[in-house]
Parts: sequence; structure tokens; C-alpha cells
Amino acid sequence: MFSRALRCPRRASKPSRFSVSVCSNHTRSFTENSQSSGRTTSFGFKTVPEDEKESLVKGVFDSVASKYDLMNDATSLGVHRLWKDTFVDSLKPGRKGPLRCIDVAGGTGDIALRILDYAREKYADRETSVEVVDINAQMLSEGVRRFKKTMYHYTPQISFHEGNAQELSPSQFKDDTYDLYTIAFGIRNCTSIPAVLKEAYRVLKPGATFACLEFSKVNNPLLSLVYDQYSFSVIPLLGTILAGDRDSYQYLVESIRKFPSQPEFAQMIRDAGFTTGGDHDGGAWADLWGGIASIHTGVKV
Repeated sequence: MFSRALRCPRRASKPSRFSVSVCSNHTRSFTENSQSSGRTTSFGFKTVPEDEKESLVKGVFDSVASKYDLMNDATSLGVHRLWKDTFVDSLKPGRKGPLRCIDVAGGTGDIALRILDYAREKYADRETSVEVVDINAQMLSEGVRRFKKTMYHYTPQISFHEGNAQELSPSQFKDDTYDLYTIAFGIRNCTSIPAVLKEAYRVLKPGATFACLEFSKVNNPLLSLVYDQYSFSVIPLLGTILAGDRDSYQYLVESIRKFPSQPEFAQMIRDAGFTTGGDHDGGAWADLWGGIASIHTGVKV
């Protein structure tokens, strides 16, 4: 589906740890291969041509980038922070020594910062590193701004790169390179989830871990009813009040409902080549708050 020939080369000069390295043709590469194919995908509850979704999602996150953390706090009542803490704790970075990590769709840097803090505080590990990759320059700018306030500023432990999760530059993100691949609340916004998983498998070392935190399906009917009412009534309203942007938050709510169920997503991870636990909570995935969010993991064989 994706042409390797159009991938852009790594810049000749090495960027500073807090510059955003950019592959300027990453969007063109994806678009040229899908254009005129007639394939469609979902953008929230809408059906759009595949080659349009990337720019539509970019517009959403351009709009919400500066208010992203504020809105996450408001819409989840701060619970997203607990979920992210649980996510990183479940991975225990640093326990078996320093890791080379890639955090994809991680523009604001909140997962990367948690990984580095966890490794340092729990295991006195100051060598674990995280490369943050995001398709959206505005989100990356928020991440760079955040890290300037930390002890990791201008250290080899953190770097930021603009790139497409579906088609990471093979010259920059090489095969069999990383010990841990994380993606939190980002994979549902990608046009092709299988393409993302394929790239994750490519860049991970054999025996390394893929870990995804994503909104999921609520199995309890009563909780599902309450959650739906809150999501479709309150969250877009908060988007209007706090960010002046109802449409973007309406899309975010709808995109959650379009994401595959826990068993379906677990099978997609296996189809990409990873091994997982059984198809149940506590196996291939771990449900958080009744399945409002789930942690999925797989190991590259």
C-alpha cells in the first residue's frame, strides 16, 4: 500500500535534541499512494476518502494543541493522568536496564516524561531514552515547550521528530532498533491501523514490546449509557467553552466509538506478527474503568 521510494531521507545535519526533525514529504508519500484508489475510511461518524483523513485529523490537532492537556483534564476529570500512570507502571521501564523507546503520536510528551521519570525514580536509570514521533508539528511544539522545564532538557534521553506512524522513515527509524514502542490515545486517529502496527513491528527488536493505551468498548450496559450521555453532551460543550472548538471535540468522541473492540484490536496486533495473551481482560489487554480505556500489549517474535 505504501511506496518506499517516496520516503524522504534523513537530514544531513543532526538536529539538536530539542529541535523537531521533519521529513517534509511524509504526507505526500501517503497521499500519492492512496489517491484515486476509491478507498474510504472513517473520520468520526463520517465516511471520507482515505487520502483526506490525514489532513482532516491534522486540522483537529492543530486546533486543539495548545489546549490539549487542559481539555483532557476537563473532559476526563483528570482521570487520563491516572490511566497514563497505570500504562507506564505496567511497562516498568528501567527494570531490566536502560531501554531505547519510541513514543508515537506522543507530541505533547506526557508519556515520554512518565517513562523517563519512572526509570529514574524507580531504578536510578538515567540512560533510558525516548524518541517522540508525531505527525503534527503543533503538538510537537507543545512537547518541546514542556521538556524545556525538565531535567531532560538538551540531554540524549529525549528527542522530537515529525513523522507519520503509518510510514516511518526507514533511514531514521531503522529495523530492529527499539526495546519499547508506545502509542497512547493516538492510533485511532490514523488512517490505517494495520499500517501503524506493521511499522511498529518493523522498528522493534525481536523480543521487544508494543504497548498501546486507547479508548475502548465499555461492556457494562449501565456504565456505557452514562458514558455515552456524558461523551456526546458534555465533552463537545466543554470544547466550545474552553477551546472555542466544538467540532474537534465532537470528532474525538466519535472516533472513540469507531475504534475496534478489545478482541478485534488484539487480533489486529497478532495479524501484524506480535504474540499476545488470551482474548480476555488480563490477557491480551487490560481494561481500565470498565473498558473506557484499555492497555494492549504484544511482543515481537
